[in-house]
Amino acid sequence: MTRAKIPSPTAALVVGLLVTLVTVVVYWWYISGQIAGLRRLQTELTDRNRRDSLQLLRIQNDLNQIALAMRDMLDADQPYPLVAWSAQFDRIRVDLEDALAREGEVAVARRTPEQSQYLAASTKQFWEAVDRMFELARAGQEQEARAQIRVSLQSRQAALSTTVARLLVQNNAIEEETAQRVQNIYRDVQRQASWLLTATLAAITITGLYLIRSNRKVFAQLSALSDQRRDLAQALITTRESTLKEISRELHDEFGQVLTAIGMMLGRAGKQAPEGSALKADLREVREIAQTALDNMRGLSQTLHPSILEELGLESTIQWYLSTAGKQLGLDVTYEQTGTAAEIDHTTRIHIYRVLQEAISNVARHSGTKRAWVRLRCDAGGLELEVEDHGKGLDPGTAPRGLGLVAMRERIELLGGSLEFLTPAERGTLVRVRVPRAARATT
Repeated sequence: MTRAKIPSPTAALVVGLLVTLVTVVVYWWYISGQIAGLRRLQTELTDRNRRDSLQLLRIQNDLNQIALAMRDMLDADQPYPLVAWSAQFDRIRVDLEDALAREGEVAVARRTPEQSQYLAASTKQFWEAVDRMFELARAGQEQEARAQIRVSLQSRQAALSTTVARLLVQNNAIEEETAQRVQNIYRDVQRQASWLLTATLAAITITGLYLIRSNRKVFAQLSALSDQRRDLAQALITTRESTLKEISRELHDEFGQVLTAIGMMLGRAGKQAPEGSALKADLREVREIAQTALDNMRGLSQTLHPSILEELGLESTIQWYLSTAGKQLGLDVTYEQTGTAAEIDHTTRIHIYRVLQEAISNVARHSGTKRAWVRLRCDAGGLELEVEDHGKGLDPGTAPRGLGLVAMRERIELLGGSLEFLTPAERGTLVRVRVPRAARATT
């Protein structure tokens, strides 16, 4: 009995491959043309428009900084003369000129030359007015200089901000139009290529089976990479804390001892100087400067790595930090504590402390308010920390982003806890951290 010969699938595969190749060649010229046009559209308009918008946002940020500086300069309670702001204006001027130059390179094609010339001319006139104002201030004519700010500079700054805002609106309109054109091209390509997908269904099925097998391997590798990323994040945070601790110790031990010794030597030298002499006064002044540097260095050392976190625990460290940060950042912070955190390990304490630092810093920099509430609750279930303000709040519908916020999430994930950004009833932002006791025990 002769065994039936199993036919080879090679012929069918070759025919299918030929059909697929012919179909692809027939439609390649159409698809390639559409894709090339889409690429040019995205490169010439979309990408360029986005780069232009980024530079315009940079210009707008510089103009906002100028507006804030002028507001402070007009504040009657400010103890500084107007010329004290010249360095800040010079720094902003350099950044603004660089932003204008970069923006001019990527400006959208639809912008008229008159718009660009108006922006450049207005900026030039504004800085000329700034130079005249500082010349008046250096001449001792403070009132005339402030009048120049109110009469000329503020209106020019507002006009520049309006111009930049209009350009941003124009860019947004162009970006929306470009997005619509891109969608139309995609729709046409999809419609024309639909039958090609049907004709190649057999090849896609075979390829899909192969891809499923490959994807299993890829997802297994991704899972391993995710575990490695988590381990790396923990290692990086641990290394950072170790480095900050070492720097803090070096500052406190080495530089602190040097400054203390300098202060003592200056004190002994001052005793030997004649009473009422200029030398004695100079030595006293230098000693005061050395003491101020020593105090600042000790404050910096505690900020980098608070030793009281190890000595007195989390509650005392939070109370110390809030009182110190409140003075430095100009915040009025109300602190409430429920329960005791005495059993919390050092790893959890440092992570909670860093999260609190970032949250308070965000209140001072972004909320627009000087009032904040901090609540620490400890019970049998775990630990909960809340930082609340009634300022501007987060943009609705957008997830909080930023390097500091990413670091906060990484720290809490390492503890097996959760981090939430909520909006309280009074508006503003509520940062809530929960760390379960079981997670802390395994950290």
